[in-house]
Amino acid sequence: MNPLAAAEKSWLIFSLFACTAEGSLQMPSFQPGILYQYHYSLDAQLGYVPKVSLQGSWMRTEALVHVQLLWKSQAGEQLLQVQIQNLKFSHEPEREKNQNATGDPFTETTLGKENTAELQLPVFLHWNNGKVEGIYGDREEKPLILDLKRGLISLLQFQPHAGRITEEDISGSCKVTYTVSKDSVVKTKDLQECTRPRFGFTSVNKIFGVQLQPISRSLYLMKGSVIQSVLSEESHVVSLTLRSSTGIVITSRQQLELMSSSMPGLAEISGQSLQEALDSLLEKHQPISLVSQPFKRICTQCSSLKDYLKTVGNRRVKMDISKVSTTWQFHRLIQMLHSAKKRDVLQLLRKASEKTVPFFIDAAVAAQSTASLAALSEFLDFSNKKQEPLVEKFLYAAAFSPRPSKELLRLLLDKLNGKQLTPAIWETGIIVTGSLVGKLCRMKLCGLQEVELGMETVLRRLSETEEESEMVTYLLSLKNALLPETIPILLNYAEEGSAAVSGTAVSALQRFSTQHITGEVKKAMRRIFHEKMRKYEKTCRLTAAEILLDNEPLPMDITNILLGTRELETEMATFLLSKIQSSLHSPHHPARKAMEELLKDPWINNYSYLSKAGISSSFSGPLTVTKDVLFPFTLDLLFTEVGLLRKSVSDFLLLSHGHQLQAAQVTFEAKGLDSVMGENTNEEEEQQLMAGMSAIVFDVQLRPVVFFQGYTDLMAKVLLSSEEPTNVIKGNVLLMDHQQAIPLQSGLQAVVELQGGLGIDISANIDVNIWEQESKTEIRTRGGLAIDFQAELDAPFFQASLRSQTEVETALNFATALRFSGSPMLMCLQLNEEQLPYREIFTISETSVNQSITVRKGRRGMLAGRDFALHTANSEMCKILLAEEKDE
Repeated sequence: MNPLAAAEKSWLIFSLFACTAEGSLQMPSFQPGILYQYHYSLDAQLGYVPKVSLQGSWMRTEALVHVQLLWKSQAGEQLLQVQIQNLKFSHEPEREKNQNATGDPFTETTLGKENTAELQLPVFLHWNNGKVEGIYGDREEKPLILDLKRGLISLLQFQPHAGRITEEDISGSCKVTYTVSKDSVVKTKDLQECTRPRFGFTSVNKIFGVQLQPISRSLYLMKGSVIQSVLSEESHVVSLTLRSSTGIVITSRQQLELMSSSMPGLAEISGQSLQEALDSLLEKHQPISLVSQPFKRICTQCSSLKDYLKTVGNRRVKMDISKVSTTWQFHRLIQMLHSAKKRDVLQLLRKASEKTVPFFIDAAVAAQSTASLAALSEFLDFSNKKQEPLVEKFLYAAAFSPRPSKELLRLLLDKLNGKQLTPAIWETGIIVTGSLVGKLCRMKLCGLQEVELGMETVLRRLSETEEESEMVTYLLSLKNALLPETIPILLNYAEEGSAAVSGTAVSALQRFSTQHITGEVKKAMRRIFHEKMRKYEKTCRLTAAEILLDNEPLPMDITNILLGTRELETEMATFLLSKIQSSLHSPHHPARKAMEELLKDPWINNYSYLSKAGISSSFSGPLTVTKDVLFPFTLDLLFTEVGLLRKSVSDFLLLSHGHQLQAAQVTFEAKGLDSVMGENTNEEEEQQLMAGMSAIVFDVQLRPVVFFQGYTDLMAKVLLSSEEPTNVIKGNVLLMDHQQAIPLQSGLQAVVELQGGLGIDISANIDVNIWEQESKTEIRTRGGLAIDFQAELDAPFFQASLRSQTEVETALNFATALRFSGSPMLMCLQLNEEQLPYREIFTISETSVNQSITVRKGRRGMLAGRDFALHTANSEMCKILLAEEKDE
């Protein structure tokens, strides 16, 4: 019978027994001088979550199990000998599953003499009223064979009383619930709560990890004190957090049935204690841990970096970062670097061409092996100006690391300490330090010496410096770290700092989750927005208002902000009201219900409050909505009173199963342009002519970029610009990096691995034409995403692997155009996604003593491009502007 079909029927049996009235059983025991002969079967399957033509990999094991009592104590303790006999293994090759054959499709496999001999070696079980107190045997046996025996022994562990206890078996130390009836026991194991030996790793941000849905249940049937049968089933559904349809199902089914208890067995051993009984055995046996020791299968066919180096000089590598083919190269190189030696990594970096060195640096940081980090340390000279682009590449690669190590942080701190660095490298290094510290703390490694040193360095230098630019840099580092203990420091600089310092500190506070926006934080934000203590720059006040509105706002705060708009300049008031209106139309905004209740009051919901004549706006909406993902975007535009762009924010969030990621946020900011237009302004900060850009990518704040500063710089870079876009980020990023062992109760081991890389190219441009009285901004995003998800199942005589590979190329464009020469001013926002090609490849590999089989199938498609409709007024203005451009 199909193992899955059998599983479906047995769940009904489990549920029926679980519903019966609770009771108690006799204490389980075996009698001396009797050979208890059981039939044992084990079925396992690897399958895909999506419905594909490949069925998966199935295996079956059958054997006789002999159980004999060797010794017992008056308290009920027993020493049992458990021995596997006549084991047969078979599996169903994938290539045979689509044939219309009759009969048993399984093919029997030769085990080999060595495996057969080890399997038949007995194991000795210290059994105490159903509890496994310990097992004894030969530690030199192959780990996979020992695990099969551990799986069989774990099947014999149960208790005859109802309740919830903690037990240790091959799965680890787990919470187990027992339901007992007259002659049966249902055992339910909570696999989510098991503790086991540390193995593997995962990305810091759980949105790039996997979801695990495990189930383990066992049914015991008793007759008197003797086990008549045991049926145990376990399943694990492992899928991507972002896409649950990409996943793998691992199932295991064990069955033990008593065949005979009439044959004579071994004579009982005399002895006052268990140790005396063990000592009387002919062979000395050692205690063996009941918990499985996880391990990773060694790849014997993987390419090595040493072989790669022989051809790297002859390769013409196309380094189009946004193409998925480059991302797959990135994947393969990381795998080679994991096992490479330092000298080989160093040779790779030195031998590479100028165009490929950044690519190799990205891969070496992503690999994070001891050898690759040592090679990077020797290759990179932070004080060498010629290497500045490579050093910056290293720094951002470190910041984007999905699971940074203390060695990576130590390397960064050593390179920054006491060196004569260029301002750009120093600023980037400090900002990246905050990112690494924050990620290590989220990995529960805040106590590491390197983490404490990194945070202490940033905080100490922040308190010592009097330079505004340095304060901003250190505050951006804290913005990346997002440590709750730094909130009081950020509040101090938010309220007391200069315009630039205060704005940076408030933007850092805005990134904290709602649980950290306490009453003290809200009091400070009220003082800033309402200017209770001093004057604040307008964008800082607006950010403070957003913090109040986005984090469980009180009706009082919403009311006061609405009342406060009457005292604000037209554009500030228009922006805030647009923000509130956008929140009302967002089903996921935390303030929506409170705002709806408040606006039922006609004293507030009237034309006088809610109607402003400015052109500033805020718009939000979903880019993508699936059962797993909500991908909303927000476009904020704040203008000066004469219609020039003051600030533009394009924000893209990723929400999935309770996790959140700021995928990208690009902010354009301009100051002082009103004075260039001949307009009078009383705001001090408006006199500082400047335009710049700040970006957050994958939760990492990047170093801000200044387009121009001062009138002379404006004339050189804006009026005479070549219209070349500014690069925000360009490179390969390892987003998903996950490895996890799943020890099955049957004794088989599964290892799940996930690697997801992204080649990303984001560029931005701002064009302000004073003579034509128009401005344009553009953000272009190109990316190639490659996801490699696989599971391995290992037995002593069989190996199976399932692999799912997904690739996507995407392009997203956002542009704004503003013409302020006429009245009314015209503004057009355009957001569009180009057509999206994708491909999926499914691979099954099986290896046994007799043969090796690999089957591969795939599918591909193309999603049409689309333009996102923002709002009606925007569409009308876009028609006018685009028509005028065509006429010109």
